[in-house]
This record gives sequence, C-alpha cells and structure tokens, in this order.
Amino acid sequence: MDGGRLNRTRIKICGITRREDADAAVLAGADAIGLVAYPKSPRYVGPELAASLAKALPPFVTPVALFVNATRDEVGAYLDQYPGYLLQFHGDEDADECEQFGNAYVKAARMVEGFDLDAFANQHPRAQGILVDAWSEGYGGAGKTFDWSWLPERFDRPLVLSGGLEARNVAEAIARVRPWAVDVSSGVERSKGVKDASKIADFIKAVRAADLAETQLHDA
Repeated sequence: MDGGRLNRTRIKICGITRREDADAAVLAGADAIGLVAYPKSPRYVGPELAASLAKALPPFVTPVALFVNATRDEVGAYLDQYPGYLLQFHGDEDADECEQFGNAYVKAARMVEGFDLDAFANQHPRAQGILVDAWSEGYGGAGKTFDWSWLPERFDRPLVLSGGLEARNVAEAIARVRPWAVDVSSGVERSKGVKDASKIADFIKAVRAADLAETQLHDA
C-alpha cells in the first residue's frame, strides 16, 4: 500500500486538551494535532479552547477538528472560532455532510474483517485522506489495534493509520502498511486527555527510525 506516500510518514498527535501537550507535540516534530469536538469523549475540548490551541500552533503544523455525527451548527461553532481546521469525521456522515463546510476533510473508517475500504473511499471522493481505526462499541478505536491484513494491498488514497499505536509497535505498522500518516492518542498519554511528553518524543523517534529503515531497504 502506498497511496502517494513519500519516505516521511506524517504524524498526528490526537486528543490534545492542553497547551503544554500541543507544545510538546510540536517540539517533538508532529505534523498535526487533533482536537476532539465530541462531547462524549474524555478528550473533548470546546470551541473556544480548541481555537486557542489551534491559534498557538506555528506554521505548517495542522490543527484537526474531530467530529462524530455533529450537526451543522455544532461544526459551525468551531469554524466560527477558527475557520482553518482540517476536519475529521469519525461517525456515520455521508459525503454531503462532510463537504458542506467547504473545508478539507479526512473520513474515518471503522475496520472489521471483510470491510471494503475501496468502496468506502469511493463514497468520499473529495476526502483528502481515509483514516482507518479499530471498530469499537463507541466511536474511536478505544486504543486497540486491528488486523492490518484486512487492509487492501493497494490503496490509491492517502491512508492514515490509527488504532492502538504506540512507540513499541509503530515501526512494525509502518513496515507492513506503509501509510501516508499515523495517528496516535492513548499511546502517548499519562491519563485520558493528558499527554506524556516523553511518550510523544519516543513515538515520533520510532516513526523516524522506521522511515530511515525503509529508505535504507529501498536503496540497498
């Protein structure tokens, strides 16, 4: 699987709730931070706090606002505070619901055995990427991995791999899946919604080491 991938895996640190955690992610080299706009999540941040975290980011670090079956007004409340989010839809939203705001977006798929990811992606032709996560009773992967062999061998869209990633398994994930980006939340936490700066740094170092190993293998 390639999906237009280069030799540098992009990294999103999701579930940021504090400025110090956003700063730690940026310092360690994250490409994006995720702000959860789902009130049932322990990592929920409201529109004002989300905007303050987004506005504090330096150039070229992307703020991503994550929604689950939100109404137009609920999404609008965040965009009123900060119009520049990349949107991530993690619920049952169809393409029209995702596209109505005019912002670039990523659509999440909840993986189970036999799930047709190509057909799912075709339902969202304007999505800038497809995020794959473990299926759970709620929305979000609950910090669990899924069987990566369920993914198609070839997938021509930017693929964001999520679900149970942490420093100890992300290199294997990159070697096997070769995603465009990886997305981590609970794997770099001290407690729900509170990140651990050393775990963030270790995770990003592991990603970079995996990228280097892949490059060396390709050049050998």
